[in-house]
Amino acid sequence: MNLYHPVKIGEFEAAGNLFLAPAAGWTDMAFRYVCAERGASLTYTELISAEALVRGTMKHDYLLRNAGAPRFPYAIQLFGAKPETLAAAARLLAPYKPAVLDLNAGCPVPKVTKTGAGSALMKTPALLAGAVAALKQASCEALGDIPVTVKLRSGWDAANINYMECALLAQEAGAALITLHPRTRAQGYGGVSDWSKIAALKAALDVPAAGSGDLRTPEDAARMMAETGCDAVMFARGAMGNPFIFRETREFLETGSYAAASLPEKIAAALEQLEMAASAIGEKSACMEMRKAFCAYTKGFSCGAELRRGIIQACTIEDYRRIFAASVF
Repeated sequence: MNLYHPVKIGEFEAAGNLFLAPAAGWTDMAFRYVCAERGASLTYTELISAEALVRGTMKHDYLLRNAGAPRFPYAIQLFGAKPETLAAAARLLAPYKPAVLDLNAGCPVPKVTKTGAGSALMKTPALLAGAVAALKQASCEALGDIPVTVKLRSGWDAANINYMECALLAQEAGAALITLHPRTRAQGYGGVSDWSKIAALKAALDVPAAGSGDLRTPEDAARMMAETGCDAVMFARGAMGNPFIFRETREFLETGSYAAASLPEKIAAALEQLEMAASAIGEKSACMEMRKAFCAYTKGFSCGAELRRGIIQACTIEDYRRIFAASVF
């Protein structure tokens, strides 16, 4: 069985089944591009507020833009609690030409859930289904009928595990793929994700199922696919600082081995990401934003601690170049 393969999502087909998950503070235009260049089959924006889009209060559309179009397809993920607002926001996305429209029904962060959005949508499965239907209608009207997908958690807490009900209702409402991160909202990002729930979901759905949670290595991805039968995997924390994980995972799935990216390769990718970000939001802002990314890129290497001491003070692209030019890899 070939674990690496295309995935049909409605009328759209992703060339492979290794996706970059939506991750707040990480999956901006520049990071999505470097991941797509290195093998991500589909990348997702971080969660975008439907309310902010409709009200016109987004400060910058950098999070929405896709530097790799049309070569690198991407998904825009919206969050919100009102179907009509989600639909209105979706209609504004036509200029960005996303390949997929995703509904966030899994974010556990209080500032999102207190508005009734994110994983709070799962407390009212009928409302979640209504949001999917509204997005599907908006897609038909304004986005060329691109597919709508949904990202879920296991449930609100251990006493309310209802991912299956929510997924089946979402599918009935028109969702073309369901992603499950099998932790509850109460767990946040702690504990261990329960992959058996991904297997149960895959067995119950007629549309593709993607798995997320505790994917940090190519071996993890292969194990999730083998254990659950999921159609695709979504890397989140596993991709932070290592966009090469997509290339590495494809190699592992196809050959049984892979060559891990070297520190010079990672630094070159980080500098590419920095320069793209700087061209979009300005050098000063990009250099500040990229500090955490550079720290992630250098994690696990013997000289990483020394590099990070310089990184946290870097304010210009030249500062970053100087730091790495002075280091011995």
